[in-house]
Amino acid sequence: MQHKLIAFIGAGNMTQAIIHGLLNSGYPAGNIVASNPSPAKLERLAAWGVRTTHDNRAAAESAEMVVLAVKPQLMATACADIADLDFSRKLLLSIAAGISVQRLTQLLPSAVAVIRVMPNTPSLLSAGMAGLFANAACGQADRSFAADLMQAVGQICWLEQESDINTVIAASGSSPAYFFLFLEAMQQQIIKMGLDSRTARELIQQAMAGAAKMVIDNPQTDLSTLREQVTSKGGTTAAAIDVFQQHNLNEIIAKAMQAAVARAQEMETLF
Repeated sequence: MQHKLIAFIGAGNMTQAIIHGLLNSGYPAGNIVASNPSPAKLERLAAWGVRTTHDNRAAAESAEMVVLAVKPQLMATACADIADLDFSRKLLLSIAAGISVQRLTQLLPSAVAVIRVMPNTPSLLSAGMAGLFANAACGQADRSFAADLMQAVGQICWLEQESDINTVIAASGSSPAYFFLFLEAMQQQIIKMGLDSRTARELIQQAMAGAAKMVIDNPQTDLSTLREQVTSKGGTTAAAIDVFQQHNLNEIIAKAMQAAVARAQEMETLF
C-alpha cells in the first residue's frame, strides 16, 4: 500500500476504526491527519501519533486522499469549508449514506475521482464488511488504494452501479442491528423462562458466534443446508422454525430491508 497523505474530515468511531486498522498494518501515523470540532475525539488520535486539527481546510489542503466521514446532515457544512480547494488531483472518498457522487461533486466542484464506501460497525473490531463504488474517473491505482484502506478493517466488495450502495446498507451496513435485535429478544425470553441475564447472554452469544463460524468455514454449503442440518424432522428446532414460518419471518425481513433502502433513497433528496 502506498503511503499517501490521508485527511479525514470527521473523527468519529468509523474514522478511528479505519485509522487504527491502518496503523496496525504499518501505515505511518505522520501521513494521517484528522479534523473535528471536538477536542475529545481528537485526543485519542493524537495519542496514536496522528496529526489533528479543528480546521477542515488545513487538514484537506495538502492531502492526496480526503475521506469525508461526517454524518449526512453535516456534509454540506463540512464541504463548504473546503469547497474552494483544488480536488482535481485528490482522491475523494465518502462513507456517508445518502450522499450521491453527483451531490458530492456539486458540493466540491473540482472533485474528479470519487469513491463511495458503505462500511459497518464491526469495522471497529477489524471485522467489517464494506461495499465500494468508484465513479468512471477513478483509475486502478485509486481503486487499489481505497481497497487497501478499507481492507485494514475488514473485507470489501466492489459494486458495478452506485444504486447498489443502498442494497449494501440494507445487507451489511444496518444488519448488525438486526442481529442484535434478534439476540435481545432471545435474551429477554430466556430470562422469562427462568435463567439469569448473564447465563442467557452467554448462551446466545456463543451460539451466534458458533453459527457464524459454521457459515464462514463452509462457504460451499448453502445457508438453507446449514439450517436443515440443525433441524431434525419433528424435533424442537423444527417446532421453533415452524413458528417463524407461520408468522412470515421471510416477509418481515424483506420489508425491513426494503425500508432501509427506501430511507437511503429518501436521504439522497434531503442532503
